[in-house]
Amino acid sequence: MKNGGGASAAQDSASAATSSGSTLREEVHNSVDHYFANMERESVTDLHRLVMSEVESSLLANVMRRTGNNQSRAAMVLGLNRGTLRARLKQYGLI
Repeated sequence: MKNGGGASAAQDSASAATSSGSTLREEVHNSVDHYFANMERESVTDLHRLVMSEVESSLLANVMRRTGNNQSRAAMVLGLNRGTLRARLKQYGLI
């Protein structure tokens, strides 16, 4: 699917149904609810960093696999420049 690059394209992608019939947004919402339910009385801190690193590393690994580890193609799919992609791949130990 081609991406026009604006906020509406990102919103369209986020609201696209997954194979289970729910949207990506709903999947994240449910995962965060599940996380809180399992934390019981534990203190939750730095949740934003945790969620962003979990989501981003999974996203990068998936796109790299689907593009045959072609960083230029992956960068285009992700809407990142290749240098940024390489830095993030290194950050998550994916290269």
